[in-house]
Amino acid sequence: MRLKKLRLLQRFFPLLLLSVAMMFASHHNLLPQARTAASTVALPFQYLMNMPGGIASWVGAHYPDDSLYQKYDDLLIKQLQLEARLQRYDNLRAENERLKELLRAPRRRVDHALSAEIIEIGLEPFTQRIAINRGAESGIRMGQPVINADGVLGQISEVGVRHSVVTLITHPNHSIPAQIRRSGLRTIVQGAVNQVLVPFLPGLADIRQGDVLVTSGVGGRFPSGYKVARVREVINDTNSPFLTVHADVFADIQSSGKVLLLHKPSAPDAK
Repeated sequence: MRLKKLRLLQRFFPLLLLSVAMMFASHHNLLPQARTAASTVALPFQYLMNMPGGIASWVGAHYPDDSLYQKYDDLLIKQLQLEARLQRYDNLRAENERLKELLRAPRRRVDHALSAEIIEIGLEPFTQRIAINRGAESGIRMGQPVINADGVLGQISEVGVRHSVVTLITHPNHSIPAQIRRSGLRTIVQGAVNQVLVPFLPGLADIRQGDVLVTSGVGGRFPSGYKVARVREVINDTNSPFLTVHADVFADIQSSGKVLLLHKPSAPDAK
């Protein structure tokens, strides 16, 4: 019995001393300092406990899921398609204003298009060609029009199995039927290395600096309404029967790595 009482006293006195010490520390405002010291001691352990979550957050921020890249590419393609549609809508609006037949003009469906990426750009100035990652396996055909968000780039000149070559509209041997958006005057745009020319226009032709040239649809290869170039300079030489017209193309192969390949234009909707 005495042994049991001695054990109880051995447990009681340490607790009593601890209680007295805590009362003393509280009376002299020593507990906040003790808590600060304890927090300082525990800080490395808290850091170690939070480290796995921090590492996971860092990895997630710097190495996102592959699905995000796919969504980003899909959004780029949608933006490219919408900007291509906008080019045609601007031309239709100008045509409607010029003809004053908003109610009677046929509505056109948007052309079907296939997206592609530029995989090579010719470095030689007279080459004026690029390569894309679409070929016969994707249904690409010779002469198929190629555009980007800014305007007409050119057309397919070589078709491989999984890649194709695009001859740009600035190539000296390339020409495209066009018209002036403002006046509706039909003409031809011919490549001239990093620019285009508008040849064979008589001196009295209605063309001026700043005019926008768009595809006319003549010949059926390029659908009408896509932007081609903006007139930079018009020279009227009295010794020549034709104007000298220089124009800058809208499409810049350096601005975007994605292009659209147009299929045959859709037929007008029935009213």
